[in-house]
Amino acid sequence: MPRWRFRSGDLACAMAIAVATAAAMGGAAAGVGDGEAEFDYRKLSGIIIPGFASTQLRAWSVLDCPYSPFDFNPLDSVWLDSTKLFSAVNCWLKCMLLDPYNQTDHPECKSRPDSGLSAITELDPGYITGPLSSIWKEWVKWCVEFGIEANAIIAVPYDWRLPPSMLEERDLYFHKLKLTFEIALKLRGGPSLVFAHSMGNNVFRYFLEWLKLEIAPKHYIQWLDKHIHAYFAVGAPLLGSTESIRATLSGTTSGLPVSEGTARLMFNSFAASLWLLPFSEYCKADNIYWKHFFEGKGGYPHRQQCDEREYTSEYSGWPTTLVSIEVPTVRGMDAYPSIMDLTDNITSSMECGKPTLLSFSAREVSDGTLFKTIQDYDPQSKALIHQLEKYYQGDPVLNPLTPWERPPIKNVFCIYGIDSKTEVGYYFAPSGKPYPDNWIITDVIYEFERSLLSRSGHSVSGKPNNSSGDGTVSYNSLSMCKHWLGPKVNITRAPQAEHDGSDLQTSMNVEHNHGQDLFPNMTRAPHVKYITYFEDAESIPGWRTAVWELDKANHRNIVRMPVVMRELWLEMWHDMHPYSKSKFVTKAFRGPLRHEDCHWDYSKARCAFPEFCEYRYTFGDVHLGMSCRLKNSSTKLLRQYL
Repeated sequence: MPRWRFRSGDLACAMAIAVATAAAMGGAAAGVGDGEAEFDYRKLSGIIIPGFASTQLRAWSVLDCPYSPFDFNPLDSVWLDSTKLFSAVNCWLKCMLLDPYNQTDHPECKSRPDSGLSAITELDPGYITGPLSSIWKEWVKWCVEFGIEANAIIAVPYDWRLPPSMLEERDLYFHKLKLTFEIALKLRGGPSLVFAHSMGNNVFRYFLEWLKLEIAPKHYIQWLDKHIHAYFAVGAPLLGSTESIRATLSGTTSGLPVSEGTARLMFNSFAASLWLLPFSEYCKADNIYWKHFFEGKGGYPHRQQCDEREYTSEYSGWPTTLVSIEVPTVRGMDAYPSIMDLTDNITSSMECGKPTLLSFSAREVSDGTLFKTIQDYDPQSKALIHQLEKYYQGDPVLNPLTPWERPPIKNVFCIYGIDSKTEVGYYFAPSGKPYPDNWIITDVIYEFERSLLSRSGHSVSGKPNNSSGDGTVSYNSLSMCKHWLGPKVNITRAPQAEHDGSDLQTSMNVEHNHGQDLFPNMTRAPHVKYITYFEDAESIPGWRTAVWELDKANHRNIVRMPVVMRELWLEMWHDMHPYSKSKFVTKAFRGPLRHEDCHWDYSKARCAFPEFCEYRYTFGDVHLGMSCRLKNSSTKLLRQYL
């Protein structure tokens, strides 16, 4: 690693770069103490890829809204303008909906994604607060606080309504993303660090596969090594999310002031919604990469091939059956044409006038069997089948609904929350109402504390995961990245809060079989939130892989958690320092890094961490904790992380 020169006096700027954008460093420098080598962070850039519904959309046409004082004009905010949503929901929907078959805009209104950091910081400034509106605002505040140069942080927003192939076809998104990496290298002189959240990880995965077809094979790895130093996958739905099933069949408002039926109507018009469907870890698709070279380009469907485990294990590797749905009594032998080959005697066990309960695994959801089965009872199923076949199974680059392999990037960090109550299965029944309200949820299956629970209190059959997910994505989907770890893994469990290392738990060189989960046999103190690190001890030379599990970290809020920003900063501080002694940053101590980390210890009537914090009143402080601030120098503290 090059020994870049570092100017003294700007430590805080360097700190925030790593913290503020997944260690997106730039524009500042810091000294490391007398007699030590100097290094420079200014060459690095940070690239942020937001998740589903985390980019502002703006109108790109004029739309007069009758019976409303608000109209839509070019550059007006569409996603998310709560004022227009409240006053003219039908008009607002025209600017949001896409044609479900060809993903074109509504004839009367079109919307396009905003650009720059402002597109991802806050969706509806000044009106809605909380997780729905605030996205990356806290990260940007860290950047501003520490004086980071604006061009060190690059947001790459996209139209999250579109399937992957349409992102390239309509917006040339992946061409522009490739240019973004290349321009960042020329502008700052060093590689980038990628920070992707939720569905942003799916977008980045597709980009890496698309890149294989754009660059000569012998130059592919060279390009990655030159342009990408590290990849931080935060809350990645590596096997999809069951919440997408709820949104597809019933609708999820996510706090919007619309009905579930309206939310379903909107959600199902976006082909990108199927990008988050759960799928089996045992089923793969044909390698389209080789087809491009040996059979010519274009139009090859990805035939799904499942290994024996798919048929010998239960639930396709998921904790329970994903979908159980009641359908009306059949009207003859052609009522289920899509699954007659699978269930020849489906009518034999039915009683006249009683509904039939059908169950579907992750494979049967992702390959379209679910939608083909209910298409006689759901008018939207035909469009969903079309989207699956055209934009996923027939995608020219890859079928996104297939298991991931470790990206061929030098440094990969997988970060996610655990131990939250997470939905993993649903029971649906006909509501008797027309589309989009024709299905209701009769029961929900949750995973929580290594068990399966139902909303109704009924017993649930299944195989619970070792833990539960992050409230949105199930544990087995998040933890798939543990399969990327090598044969020897070092495990460390530490409190998320600042600590002196006395309650640290470690387990070194743990045996790990490729393609399997890894669960530590460590204790937990009540009311303490931990972070557990799984760090690859024997990987490919020059590559590093790590997995971080954070207790009670919510999927939507994890990018705003100070503990995540702190750990990212410390890892990159250690990684880029010329005198770092270990492969990963030490976990033995976690002290305060910012003024906000200092607090008042009422039991001792002084500021906590007196070695690093002191009482220093400033006009405007309203409580004792606000007057606890870092001492002038942080050099001594930072040396402990090398």
